Amino acid sequence: MAKKVLAFDFGASSGRAMIGEYIDGQIKITEIHRFSNDLVKVGDRMYWDILRLFHEVKTAINLAVKAGPVDAIGIDTWGVDFGLLNKHGELLANPVNYRDERTVGMPEEVFEKIPKRELYALTGTQTMRINTLYQLYYLATRRPELLEQAETMLFIPDLIAYMLTGACRAEETIASTSNFFDPEKRTFCYELLEKLGIPTRILPEIIRPGESYGVLTPALCEEFDCDPIPVIAVCTHDTASAFASAPAEGDFACISCGTWSLFGTELQAPLRTEKSYEVEYTNEGGHTGTTRFLKNIIGLWLIQESRRQWIREGEQVSYADLEREALEAEPFQCFIDCDAPEFETSGDLPGRVRRFCEVTGQYVPQSRGEVMRCIYESLAMKYRMNIQTLSEVTGKKYACINMLGGGIKDTLLCRLTAAATGITVVAGPIEATVMGNVAVQLIALGEIENVKAAREVIKNSIEPMIYEPQDTAAWEAREAAYRKILGKSAQNRA
Repeated sequence: MAKKVLAFDFGASSGRAMIGEYIDGQIKITEIHRFSNDLVKVGDRMYWDILRLFHEVKTAINLAVKAGPVDAIGIDTWGVDFGLLNKHGELLANPVNYRDERTVGMPEEVFEKIPKRELYALTGTQTMRINTLYQLYYLATRRPELLEQAETMLFIPDLIAYMLTGACRAEETIASTSNFFDPEKRTFCYELLEKLGIPTRILPEIIRPGESYGVLTPALCEEFDCDPIPVIAVCTHDTASAFASAPAEGDFACISCGTWSLFGTELQAPLRTEKSYEVEYTNEGGHTGTTRFLKNIIGLWLIQESRRQWIREGEQVSYADLEREALEAEPFQCFIDCDAPEFETSGDLPGRVRRFCEVTGQYVPQSRGEVMRCIYESLAMKYRMNIQTLSEVTGKKYACINMLGGGIKDTLLCRLTAAATGITVVAGPIEATVMGNVAVQLIALGEIENVKAAREVIKNSIEPMIYEPQDTAAWEAREAAYRKILGKSAQNRA
């Protein structure tokens, strides 16, 4: 009888629970529960509603076991955020959302104690103020009483697993997003934290993808009327799960498309060179000790937050409407730097796009369609820059780009990516994180041999879309202008 596993995939705005089964050489997935993941702002602080999310987890488990035995549970989420437990195992506070502005200025303070180049040599991590290191440094310097009371720090998927099993562990791929993880030794950088006054006693033991946190607590088994179900540590960082699902062989470039665009490749060992430091590529963990060598790019957040702003203004507009209006707008009127700090936080993003274009001396988009065209083309041009950089740093040429995740439902972005990069785009699977989550559980249960075999199974389970590059010359002609705009943006921030 086929094993049945339950995969939880949490994104920045929603979550879902899906049943996964290995049947006739294919992975079959079925959604059983979907729920929103809403930020809660109290005063000037942005929180995750973790108890409500755990309620949704319990709802999904209850639905799953009523439909028949569940052989395992796996959880993947976004990276960097965490919860703190006291000595009684209770949450000290709601986890804070990574977009909260408490970490503004924290990297610069850290670099006064540990030079940026030295930090990269230790961790191989791209500097982003959202990283766990800067969140903990904020607590160490502004809220030391919280860290004094803390017994354990758990990343979000580990925290949910703790609520299910009572076990305090840190899965490797999520730990690697922290900016205090050594990608070669595959352990935390304890001396680094001690230099910054962050207590290392709060760090749990690290476990690898495929290992088990434990089984559901007796209380939960009684609540669900089920036998103890193992909770498997999948690749709990959602991008790591997505990469595990990439239906590719050998050297491949990959874009995991969602709120963030994670652009990179899979390597057998970390790459921490002067060049990788200059371009700020990060080294994060993958299954079986591989390295996800990638760049974090602000992705579909730009479109999502723009839509939210227009809805706040009373305009009922769908993503399909925005794509259509972008197609109708004149191409190549203006660009933004997608990763400029002004685009990181929630608010009037269309207004910020217009201001960016104004201060960089470009045409200022007026209509929704013009704003959207600017965002789409800026993302595609950013991808063009990054495939060039990736080839330079790794010394490899990439014949295709695998685009994964829900963002590939946006066919305009896929077409523009192929055109801008001049490289064939293979789009799929859409449910990349869930496929990767399910695959690692099935490997742990002995149903699939390894990740290589799982990728072949996933390839047989989907029908990818192929986008061939068209009119790449138009993008080549505008690359110099785009680079000048990036330069102006950097000068304005200096």
